[in-house]
Amino acid sequence: MARALAWLAALIARDVRLSLRSGGEAFMAVGFFLVASACLPLSIGPEPQRLAVIAAGALWVMALLASLLVLDRLLAGDLEDGSLDLLALAPLPLEGVILAKALVHWLLTGLPIVVAAPLAAIWLNLPAPAFTTLMVTLIVGSPALSLLGTLGSAITLGSRRGALLTPLMILPLNVPVLIFAGGAVEAAVSGLAVRPHLLLLGAVALVAAVCAPLFGAAALREALR
Repeated sequence: MARALAWLAALIARDVRLSLRSGGEAFMAVGFFLVASACLPLSIGPEPQRLAVIAAGALWVMALLASLLVLDRLLAGDLEDGSLDLLALAPLPLEGVILAKALVHWLLTGLPIVVAAPLAAIWLNLPAPAFTTLMVTLIVGSPALSLLGTLGSAITLGSRRGALLTPLMILPLNVPVLIFAGGAVEAAVSGLAVRPHLLLLGAVALVAAVCAPLFGAAALREALR
């Protein structure tokens, strides 16, 4: 167990270093999130009332799209350079590899988006009472985006059109995250109870945390055959 945890920590540290060395790739998601948030008022008009109506859904859709940007290289690089074969022989189970990749994806995309979300919410005139709820939904829901994205990347690993197939595959899986997260923020704006939405969002995140490593590991084994 101790060896597996040591391998897990080493894999996370390695992937974070490689992503940071690649330059702009590590900040691509948060850059897209902020630029899209800034451009939205230009396309639909700067009226505060209109922006406030769509702010919650728009922020979550942009967070989802931003999380898709780096999925095509999440596992493909390890397959190409042979690192994945070594990881398959390591004490760390392949389920742990999927968890490590999902955590790295969240650290480089989800966490920066959580930090940048208040600024984007101000641009889109999100009502102040909903700020806290927005942050809670992002903290709970963004790991689910990373887990499901890693699962999709594993399933399409080795495919000639994996970069196109991965978003098409995981977008339907992320629909519950968008519904419950957006519903929680809208409930906060309307003064309604947000707890049911947050509980359902947490349930989706827990299901993703259980299923993504299991199914992702099975997909990796198939890709390594």
